[in-house]
Amino acid sequence: MSAFLMTLSALMLDYFMGEPRKVWDRYPHPATLMGRAINWLDEVLNKGSQRKLRGFFAVAILVLIALIPGLIIEKLNNIPILEYAVNVLEIIMAAVLIAHRSLIEHVRDVAIALQSSLHKGRNAVSMIVGRDTGQMTESDVSRAAIESAAENFSDAVVAPVFWFLILGLPGILIYKMINTADSMIGYENEEYADFGFAAARLDDVLNWLPARISAVLICSANFGQGAFEVVIEDADLHRSPNAGWPESAMAGVLNVALAGPRSYNGQMSDDLFINSHGKRDLQASDIQHSVKVLNRTWFGLAGLFALLTLVFYII
Repeated sequence: MSAFLMTLSALMLDYFMGEPRKVWDRYPHPATLMGRAINWLDEVLNKGSQRKLRGFFAVAILVLIALIPGLIIEKLNNIPILEYAVNVLEIIMAAVLIAHRSLIEHVRDVAIALQSSLHKGRNAVSMIVGRDTGQMTESDVSRAAIESAAENFSDAVVAPVFWFLILGLPGILIYKMINTADSMIGYENEEYADFGFAAARLDDVLNWLPARISAVLICSANFGQGAFEVVIEDADLHRSPNAGWPESAMAGVLNVALAGPRSYNGQMSDDLFINSHGKRDLQASDIQHSVKVLNRTWFGLAGLFALLTLVFYII
């Protein structure tokens, strides 16, 4: 089975199945297992001196934990009688690690909650962002949700697809492990500035190209000619080397201002606005529009892989 067809199949399976609660209520999700491994290494290694070196060692262990099962499964693919079954298993595992359906549901939940009340909107957005939410206005909640939608489309959809296409099952497993590690220990605070350094930097490397591909996909699928200009001018204004790309694309397509000052642990940042001339008074309807943008982008991505699959089998 071609890599294009397997990737398309994984995308479709995630889109239509998402994350069935009946399955993950009974069995631990792979991301949960990865989180347990990261927590264990954090407890064992994140102490004493040489924490940055210990962090590199932890990342090496995490890469091996992800790499070994991926390689074993791919080796089984060389056995003719098992080839079809192994391909199906790889597609299912990739679909589990691609999270478009889950992303859309979480972002849409914020819009629904915000339409009900500001308090519920704050609670809902606190589930998907790390900034302070207690004093957020309706516009703050909406902006945070839209930013999360754009950034996570790169992290949770495009990057896993990219590494699955390039390196197969080992690639997507390693990416997901490092991305999970970055979300857990990749903070620039006293506890993790040294120990989480390696995880954060490797996550930046693994997301560098997918983030830029995401920006192109968002602009192209939504016919945002002006959005390309916003990306070129403002992507580098973001504090992250990668998040600014999909966020600036989303800002351009919706013609809204994203990023800007926000509160972390009671301290306001001095972040610049992306697309500063765009609409700043945001509301729940803008969140819903961002969901539509991501769905159109997903269809563009799936259509691209369908075309690549067709060309592969014709040639």
